[in-house]
Amino acid sequence: MINLKAKVIKKEYYKTEVGEIPTDWKVKRISEIAEVNANTIKSNTPKDYEFFYYDLSAIDKGRVSHPNEKIKFRDAPSRAKRLFDKSNILMSTVRPNLQGFAFIDFDTENCVSSTGFAVIKGKDRSDSMYLYQNLYSYGITNQINRLIVGSNYPAINSNDVKSLKIPYPQNKSEREKITTILSTWDKAIVLKEKLIEQKKEQKKGIMQKLLTGELRLPGYKEKWNVVGLAKIAKLSIGLVTTMTTNYVDHGVSLIRNSDILPNKIKNYLIKLDKDFANKHKGRMLKKNDIVTVHTGEVGVSAVIEEELDGALGFATLNTRLHSKEFDPYFISYYFNSQKYKNFALRMSTGDGRNNFNLKDFRNSKVPKVPIKEQKAIVEVLSSIDKEIQLLMSQLDEYKTQKKGLMQLLLTGKVRVKA
Repeated sequence: MINLKAKVIKKEYYKTEVGEIPTDWKVKRISEIAEVNANTIKSNTPKDYEFFYYDLSAIDKGRVSHPNEKIKFRDAPSRAKRLFDKSNILMSTVRPNLQGFAFIDFDTENCVSSTGFAVIKGKDRSDSMYLYQNLYSYGITNQINRLIVGSNYPAINSNDVKSLKIPYPQNKSEREKITTILSTWDKAIVLKEKLIEQKKEQKKGIMQKLLTGELRLPGYKEKWNVVGLAKIAKLSIGLVTTMTTNYVDHGVSLIRNSDILPNKIKNYLIKLDKDFANKHKGRMLKKNDIVTVHTGEVGVSAVIEEELDGALGFATLNTRLHSKEFDPYFISYYFNSQKYKNFALRMSTGDGRNNFNLKDFRNSKVPKVPIKEQKAIVEVLSSIDKEIQLLMSQLDEYKTQKKGLMQLLLTGKVRVKA
């Protein structure tokens, strides 16, 4: 946990179009404190000029996906026009409510962005980061939502960007200190995200080795075999019928393919009318059944926990083990392994969206491993899952705390000593 303290200074406040702010602050349009789209690539640029092109998909809430290769000017899309420098801001003007914004902290030689971005450059270099932090504030979000409401194509233009208003401390030192505090939280969030990704990659490697027998846990040497899934389990598919008229606020849980995550079911599920659900009792899921994605991210699986006993699956692939020699969590982990996902993809049909049919699902084969070793493997993998879940909870807490801090610091409700 980060412990950053801001001294509370009692000041007078006054009402403005962006909310109540201190009397020694002003409301500024972005155009008053920054240049927008100052530089574009010239039409007489040599056709062989090569550059890295950043399109709209390259930016997502501060994260930048860098292109791997340069493209030539003659081959570039017509939108490859905006030039940007280090310490500039790229602000997506297409669906800006999705916050495709980034502060540029890397060398920008031979870099060009799409005209779908507004390039913002603080007139005072230190203001660029202050502006960037404001783009995520409630005030800017509300202004953007007002601009795009009712639009079939949610986008804003350069003039809209220039007209956006922010609370602006007159004291440069105060702006810089606010920026430093919020940037510190950003760095902590990025570090936590990297730690989560590292832990996920570690788990992926361990899963691959443990679930194929490449790595054996201490004390286990018995030979593994392979068995057909249909020989050890009852396999079925969930309901495939229109159910929207039977949706209710409280009732029987419905698990759709999109609700299935690796070894986890989403918390918030659609509910079905109990009378409708009871007509399909034979298809109800039981504790320790395994549900697998049939359409979409095929192969992804999770075990039905006690609280979902009696739920119904909507076009899910369902596995009910009838042999006590197999642990449902071990089978679920195996289904979520890259090896099994590759099998599911090979068996899938459909254009654009994968469909893993029950007929092909019946041809699945799984490792036949001594039950004690299965449980030991599950214990190792579930322990890593718990570590990842703890890190993700911490990340959510960081993000929540930063949002609260932004609301206080960027409105002057809490002042930092300049």
